[in-house]
Amino acid sequence: MKILITGAAGFIGAALCERLLEEGVHVVGVDNLNPYYPLALKSHRLTRLEALAGKPNQSEMTGSFRFVKMDLTQRDALMQLMQDERFDVVVNLAAQAGVRHSISQPHDYVDSNLVGFVNLLEACRAARPRHLLYASSSSVYGDDARQPLTEEQAGAKPLSLYAATKRANELMAYSYAHLYGLPVTGLRFFTVYGARGRPDMAPLRFARKLMAGEAIDVYNHGQMARDFTHISDIVEGIRCLIDLPPPREVDAAPSRVLNVGRGEPIALRDFISGLEDALGLKARKRWLPMQAGDVERTWADTTALEALSGFRPHVSLRDGLAELADWARAYPELLAEESTDAAIPDPVHRPISGMLAFTADVTLDARVMI
Repeated sequence: MKILITGAAGFIGAALCERLLEEGVHVVGVDNLNPYYPLALKSHRLTRLEALAGKPNQSEMTGSFRFVKMDLTQRDALMQLMQDERFDVVVNLAAQAGVRHSISQPHDYVDSNLVGFVNLLEACRAARPRHLLYASSSSVYGDDARQPLTEEQAGAKPLSLYAATKRANELMAYSYAHLYGLPVTGLRFFTVYGARGRPDMAPLRFARKLMAGEAIDVYNHGQMARDFTHISDIVEGIRCLIDLPPPREVDAAPSRVLNVGRGEPIALRDFISGLEDALGLKARKRWLPMQAGDVERTWADTTALEALSGFRPHVSLRDGLAELADWARAYPELLAEESTDAAIPDPVHRPISGMLAFTADVTLDARVMI
């Protein structure tokens, strides 16, 4: 099987590449290496993938990893790549991320999340992969008070441009499924955390500030809850769905949208307390009002995901925070939100938390072009 992963240097993209390399899948990773947060962390993730791709093993399965630096707005280059490679599956995780950034830099989201996505849809229409999966977000639900959130609660009132672009992606994908029979699955991710995560998000931002002895900013005076989902659960959910494209039926477009989350809201205060325990540090807190574009609570109903795939997220908050804390202590240089001088490689066999660490089981060929 040959799979295209866009956003391959990102948090979820790199973790999914690792998971697929375990199986000997042929993976092509695309990323524009956007400097929204330090490139050192993205290089760090790619270094891991290169090391995993070159790791010998005893399995007869073989695969490969190739990285292509490309922006999805490069329409002709993207179309050529799709035509040349003829991917079986495409997983689109490339996007301009961040709710708050979308308030100050809206054009970044239009270019990446809208223009880039329609370019990918057009490329898939021409190349005909058997399944296109794409990242949506729990942000599409807005501040809906009906919890847990089910897929039928379509986001009609997005609270940020980021959320609006993600909801637009769902509608765009549906139209291509309806018009051209392209099987598409949208993935509404709920707050993802873990080692090698995004430094602009609360989990690693809190870890960095705790380790530096700085006060952490707690918005809405701590009266918030999130369906925190460990990265390994997110990746396993995607992996299960790759082989389950929506069927082509006469009276229905081959399109679906699914929640991918833990299915358990965690109070922000409890998350902070758990991180304090994992790091063995006590936080100084600065209580602040709610930020524009934010929501008070998220809680995923994952019934549809489980019914379709049989998969249920299982990583506990305690285990997930232990893994995050171990990595943060080992690589404090990669927690910065602003650029540092160089990336620090992460050894493939570094023991983080045993069962949660990714390893590769196949011999692979790595061709990394940065």
